[in-house]
Amino acid sequence: MEKKKVLFVATVVKTHMMQFHLPYLRMFHEMGWETAVAAKNDYEDPADCRIPDCDRYFDIPFHRLPWKKDNITAYRMLKKIIDEGSFDLIHCHTPVGAMIARLAARTARKKGTRVIYTAHGFHFFRGAPLRNWILYYPPEWALSFLTDDLITISKEDFARAGKHLHPKRLLYVPGVGIRPEKFVTTPARRQEKRKALGFDEEDFLILTVAEMTKNKNHITILNALAAMKEEGEFSHIHYLICGRGEQWESLEQAATDLGIEHHVHFLGYRSDAAELYGACDLFAFMTYREGLPVSLMEAMAAGMAIVCTRVRGNTDLIQDGVSGVFVENDPQALKEQILAMYRQPDRRAALGAGAMEAVKPFGEETVHEKMREIYFGEDGGM
Repeated sequence: MEKKKVLFVATVVKTHMMQFHLPYLRMFHEMGWETAVAAKNDYEDPADCRIPDCDRYFDIPFHRLPWKKDNITAYRMLKKIIDEGSFDLIHCHTPVGAMIARLAARTARKKGTRVIYTAHGFHFFRGAPLRNWILYYPPEWALSFLTDDLITISKEDFARAGKHLHPKRLLYVPGVGIRPEKFVTTPARRQEKRKALGFDEEDFLILTVAEMTKNKNHITILNALAAMKEEGEFSHIHYLICGRGEQWESLEQAATDLGIEHHVHFLGYRSDAAELYGACDLFAFMTYREGLPVSLMEAMAAGMAIVCTRVRGNTDLIQDGVSGVFVENDPQALKEQILAMYRQPDRRAALGAGAMEAVKPFGEETVHEKMREIYFGEDGGM
C-alpha cells in the first residue's frame, strides 16, 4: 500500500519549523506517512539544516514581507512541488508561508488534498494599525475559502475568525505545547548557571527570550533601565536578551547611547534557554503583538515572575496579579514595576508559583492529543 504524504509549509526552518513542529513530523512518521517540509533555510551555515523525521526538504525562498519579489519565485516553486507531489495533507504556518501555500494548493485541493492552516497570530487584531488590516485582512478573508481547517491558538483570534473568516472548519488549540517539567530547575543549577554567565547571587537578572524585532519592543525595557540609573538598586540590575534579529545593532547602539551598555547583555540564539529561565529573576515581555507566546509559557513553567503587556496571547496566559503582572507599555511604568519586583522577593515567588499552575493546560500532552484528533480523528481526520 502506498504511503500517505504530508507537507509542512512555513516561512523559515530554524526559527519556526524546528521550534514548533518536530513533534508533528514525528507523529506522522509513527503513523507511517511520508513527510516533507517546504521552508527557507535560515541557518547561518546552510549545512546545519537537518530536520528530524523529514523525508524530503524543499528550500523555498519565502520572504516575510508579502510584497517582495522572492515570494513570486516561492509561489512558482511551491506550486510545482504540490502539483507533482500528490500530498494527502498540507499543513501551513506563518502568514506569508500560509498565503502562498494555500494559493499554490488550489488545484491539489480540488483533487482531494486537505489544507490546514494554523494562525499563530493574525496581523489584524484589536488595536492593530490600519495598515495591518489593509495588508493582511483581505488576503486572509479570501484565502479562508481555500482552507479546510483553520486552527487558531488564541481565544481572541478564534472569536475574530468566527465572525470574519470562512474556512470549512474553525478550531481552537491552546498553543503548540510545551513540556513544563523541562523548565524546572534547582537552587544548585541556578547558582551554577549564574556563575557561568558571570553574575553573582545578589545580581537581579531580567530576561527576555524573543527575536530582536520592532514588535518584540525591547527598546521600552532599555528605556526603563535608563530611567533607573540613579536608583541605588541599579548597580545590581542586568538585562539579558536571548534571541537575534534585525534590530540587534540598533539595540546595542541604543544601550550605549543610554549609558546602560554594561547592564544589557545580548546573548544571541541559545540552545540553553531552559537553564536561562531558571537562572534569572524576572521575565519581561513588552511585545506589541502575539499569537500565544511560547517563551512566555516557558518562563511560566520555570516559575518566573513575569511583567508583560496586556495584549492578545499574553491575556490567554496571565491573570493579573496571580500568574504575572500586566504593565503599560511605558518606560516609567515598567521601571516602577521592575523596582517593585526587585524589592519584593516573596511577591516574585508567589507570582512564579501562580504562573506554574496557570500554564499546565498548555502542556504538550494536551496539545498533541488535540492535534492527533484533528489530523487522524473521525471528524475530518485522515
